[in-house]
Amino acid sequence: MNSQFPILIVLAAGAFVPLLWWIGTYNGLIRLRNHCRESWSDIDTELKRRHNLIPNLVATVKGYAAHERETLARVTAARDRAVAPHERVRDQGGDESALVREVGHLFAVAENYPELKSDQNFLQLQRELVNTEDRIQAARRFYNANVRDLNNRVEMFPSSLVAGGMNLSRWDHFELQDLSIRQAPTVDL
Repeated sequence: MNSQFPILIVLAAGAFVPLLWWIGTYNGLIRLRNHCRESWSDIDTELKRRHNLIPNLVATVKGYAAHERETLARVTAARDRAVAPHERVRDQGGDESALVREVGHLFAVAENYPELKSDQNFLQLQRELVNTEDRIQAARRFYNANVRDLNNRVEMFPSSLVAGGMNLSRWDHFELQDLSIRQAPTVDL
């Protein structure tokens, strides 16, 4: 019987080591998924902050440039699309890109109104928007790094076997579609 004891230990270890690997891989994937969710909520918080600034900005511009209704309407419509629920991150990215583009047009319109450019409320909103854009970029980089790590684990063998068993698939990166809007708007005081 003593000669069978080492064989049983080897067999038990042979079954136990893969089980430990599977548990570790599963928990690692769950941790990465939770990091992605958490970092997306950081982006979502900053996007809501941006969305809340836009109506105030539009109202301020409207006070000085009421005949720029088309530009104001486009900004408002872009904000409404960005605020609407999205199923996919890439759809949110497209609508956010359109919003930033329209806000850029709004700032271009403001250039034609010197009294608007010197309005303290407008300047404060512009500063807040630039600050928010910087925070969105930082949160986007953090989110995209987490998504990269998760996607690597989902796609790489052998962790892809565990991910497939969990029905865990690739996540979308949060990317701006227009390269010209990847920079935060500049404030010219």
